[in-house]
Amino acid sequence: MALHRLGPENAQISPEEAISGLGWADLAPPDRPYMALNMVSTADGKAAVQGRTVAISSKTDRAVFHNLRTQADAVMAGAGTVRSERYGPLLKTDELRAKRVREGLAPDPLAVIVSGRLDLPVDMPLLQDPSSRVVVLTHSHGELSGHRAQVEYLRADADPFDLRPLMRRLREDYGVRSILCEGGPTLNASLLPYGLVDELFLTISPMIAGGADALTIVAGVPLPELIELERLWAMEAGSELYLRYRIVQR
Repeated sequence: MALHRLGPENAQISPEEAISGLGWADLAPPDRPYMALNMVSTADGKAAVQGRTVAISSKTDRAVFHNLRTQADAVMAGAGTVRSERYGPLLKTDELRAKRVREGLAPDPLAVIVSGRLDLPVDMPLLQDPSSRVVVLTHSHGELSGHRAQVEYLRADADPFDLRPLMRRLREDYGVRSILCEGGPTLNASLLPYGLVDELFLTISPMIAGGADALTIVAGVPLPELIELERLWAMEAGSELYLRYRIVQR
């Protein structure tokens, strides 16, 4: 499979080549990890169909998705996303692990799950994988039981649930310099207004879903102010668009 890079120099490029050497760790501010957000949406802006992304994600999109996981110290997702998508071990092949090592990262990323109420099914493949390291960011004082993964907790002290102190602790306590966040829309709404996201990777699927209740890539009430994006590059594969933006921090 190949992507067509649209300017400044048009070229055919593979997902493996396109998603390499991003150097996020070197861009991290001193008090939190550098964070890139990866999302897919339909042409009418819907982030899922019947609660899942499988219907709007292609083979090429999944290749980009898995290669993005080779670029960050940690991969983060909200409880709703890991439940609906049934997350398993984060890397699927030894080739992807080898790529991470070439990028100067540990062979496997740390899995970070955001679950304020600790509402997570322990039969999820990720939590049943003994080799997976998982940190749960939560407001709950409880603990999961029956899992086989290595699970630790970072707990929010204040109410409402505020992720800013927990991002700082991921940096300080776990050495996390870079995070790939895979949503979903509710988690995105708790990150973007507080300046915790630095980049957005957005795949535009050539489909229309409709539906007033279907979530966009950011859920909930309108953001306090518009967030400006600066395009870093654009690629296409057939009728799909692959966009990479920098978040303009104010």
